[in-house]
Amino acid sequence: MLCGTQCCGPKAGDNLNTADLPMGEGTILEAQPALEEVKDATEDNDSPATSYFLRDLSELRRIKKEGGVEAGKLHKFKTGATYKGQWSDNQRNGFGTQKWPDGSNYSGEWKDNIAVGLGRFTHSDGDVYIGQWEGNMASGIGVYYHNSNSGLTTYRGQWTSDLQGGFGVETWVEGQHFEGSFESGQKHGPGIYYWSDGSKYEGQWKDNVIGGSGAYLASDGRVFKGQWEQSVLHGIGRYGWPGGRQYAGSYQLDQKQGFGVFTWPDGRKYEGFWKNGKQSGMGNYTTKDGNTQSSLWHEGKPVKAGEN
Repeated sequence: MLCGTQCCGPKAGDNLNTADLPMGEGTILEAQPALEEVKDATEDNDSPATSYFLRDLSELRRIKKEGGVEAGKLHKFKTGATYKGQWSDNQRNGFGTQKWPDGSNYSGEWKDNIAVGLGRFTHSDGDVYIGQWEGNMASGIGVYYHNSNSGLTTYRGQWTSDLQGGFGVETWVEGQHFEGSFESGQKHGPGIYYWSDGSKYEGQWKDNVIGGSGAYLASDGRVFKGQWEQSVLHGIGRYGWPGGRQYAGSYQLDQKQGFGVFTWPDGRKYEGFWKNGKQSGMGNYTTKDGNTQSSLWHEGKPVKAGEN
C-alpha cells in the first residue's frame, strides 16, 4: 500500500499546474482494504491468500464442536497462527491476541470468533490500524498509520467495510493535510486540502481528484474560483492575481479557452475569444483611456490589416 505523492510544487505563473495540486496523491490505502484480502476468498479457504481472519475458520469450526482450548493459554493453529486470550463456548470471545506467521497481529475484542468492537491490527510492513471493528473489518471510527520511505502518513476518521468512508482527515509528514468526505476509500464530495506553504483548495472531489466546483487560494495571493476536472481548471471560473489582474470566463484543461474577459487594474480590458491560453478570434480591446477597438486576434496579438 503506497502513500500519495508530494504535492507541494512551485506556485508561479498563470495556471495552476497539476504539479501544484494534489492530483493522483491517493489515499493512504489506495482504496485497498485495511486488511489484505482477495475477492474470491471463501470461508473454507485457509490459504495465506485469504483474509487473515478467514484463514483458520475450518479449524475454528472443529474447535467449536470438539473443544480443546483454554482461556489464557496459547493456541497454535495448523496455519502457524497463534491465539492467546479469552474463550467462551469454544469460540474466541472477549479480549485476545492473534498473530500470523508473517508478523501481522490483531489485539482486541472478539465475539463468536469475529473481531468486533475495539482493536488494533499491525501489518507485517509496520502499518497500524487502531479503532472500531465489525464483522472482521475496520468499521466505525479509527486511525491508520502508514509508514513509507517518505515518512509517516496518517488517516483519522470514519471507516466502512475496511475502507475510508464518511468524514476523515489525512496528514502527511511534509505538512500537508486533507479534511473532508471519503467514499469507498477515496476522497469524494466536499473537502479541503491544505499545503504546507499555506495554500489551500476548498471544494468538490471526485474519485480521489479535484472535480466539480471549488476555490484555490495560493499563498502568494492568487485566487481561482470555478469549475475543475481531474485536478485542473476546466469549465467556467474567475482567476485573480496579486495586483488586480483578473480573468473571468471559460477554461479547458487548465488553459483559457472559449469566451472570456481579462481586466487590468489600470482600466485596460480584453473581452473576446481565447485559444490555448491566448487571445484568438474576435475580441474587443479597451485601453486605459477608455477607447475600444474590435479586431481579430491570433496567438495573443491583434491581426493587422493584410495579415493572414
